[in-house]
Amino acid sequence: MATSFVDKAAISVAAGRGGDGAVAFHREKYIAAGGPDGGDGGRGGDVIAVVDDHMSTLMDFRYKRKYVAGNGMPGQGKRCSGRDGESLTIRVPRGTLIRDRDSGAILHDMSDDEPFVIARGGRGGWGNQHFATPTRQVPRFAKPGLDGERREVVLELKLLADVGLVGFPNVGKSTLLSVVSKAHPKIANYHFTTLFPNLGVVYAGEGVSFVMADIPGITEGASEGAGLGHDFLRHIDRCRLLVHLVDVSGSEGRDPVEDFETIMTELRGYSSELAGRKMLVAANKCDLLPPGERAPIDRLKAHVEAQGCPFFELSAAAHQGTAQLVRAIAGELSVLPPVLRYEADYVAPEPEPPEAGELQIRRCAEDYWSVEGAWAQRLLARVNLSDYESRMYFDRMLRENGVFDRLEALGVKDGDTISIYDVEFEYQS
Repeated sequence: MATSFVDKAAISVAAGRGGDGAVAFHREKYIAAGGPDGGDGGRGGDVIAVVDDHMSTLMDFRYKRKYVAGNGMPGQGKRCSGRDGESLTIRVPRGTLIRDRDSGAILHDMSDDEPFVIARGGRGGWGNQHFATPTRQVPRFAKPGLDGERREVVLELKLLADVGLVGFPNVGKSTLLSVVSKAHPKIANYHFTTLFPNLGVVYAGEGVSFVMADIPGITEGASEGAGLGHDFLRHIDRCRLLVHLVDVSGSEGRDPVEDFETIMTELRGYSSELAGRKMLVAANKCDLLPPGERAPIDRLKAHVEAQGCPFFELSAAAHQGTAQLVRAIAGELSVLPPVLRYEADYVAPEPEPPEAGELQIRRCAEDYWSVEGAWAQRLLARVNLSDYESRMYFDRMLRENGVFDRLEALGVKDGDTISIYDVEFEYQS
């Protein structure tokens, strides 16, 4: 059924929160002043996308839209760390693009077998065992765990095929696919028989094969949303080669040359790059012309060859000319670049300035201060403290957004330790 094919879905993902560190002290018979031994919190689980070749649509995401990984467990005494949260695996069809919902930018192209972490779990907080010093022997504080990342993403399926069949409805695309491959698309003598893309593997010879995609017929105005073609044109975005089928029999009462130009106009309206891709043109249903009638074929041939497109005559239903077309496709693919992979272009937004009262600043000990809050977490996610320029950016953001001013107002002194989750540094005015 048409409703079984879903090629776009918006979902929410949330990684697990890190467990809090523990405040605990070693107590054992005959051992005095055992000291702090609070363990660290466990790390939150990730949300991970993996390719599943047994999936062909995004139907699983139609009704379930929220995916949440497990939280890390809090630390315990005796320096026992909490258990890490359970990661959540999301399975998607090969060829799925993962986009940021707000910007539309690509996070990852799921075309290979490498898993992709959509949202990373929060780090676990440190237990009080980490905060003992010669002058601070009884630290009665620990660090909380960090929240996991949350994302609103769009999954968009773009089929991985070498060859895409394009043309008006009922020109024989599904018939051609069924003849040259083992695919079994629905075939009937009416428009829009094909309601979702079909894939078939075509074997052109010893060790030579390629994947062919048949998409629903394109109609005039498809690039503006008319018909079904607009919804499925994305599935030929990756195709290395296009095969444009044109009905030359006149059975639909249309002119073949006008049909060809109408489809080309729609392809240009959708993507100029797609319209300029290498294309073979096949005049189909030649066997339905009256004997000796070649005028429609010759007109179309002259028109497309003038535009640099190789031309073929065939009757897919009668298996005439299909072998020659398959050999020509295999020859073109042997010299064309591989299937397109999309590069990630997502750029994380700058952390927003803290809202009034958002940051919590606590004095945990005489010389130890803690800064917590969502803004601080977002800032830490963007910096690489092993890089000098990134450290300067970190310092500048704290200064420009009033964090140091608030610390000074509360009485911070030079040499005091400032803790922002798992980052510690000495304060210098």
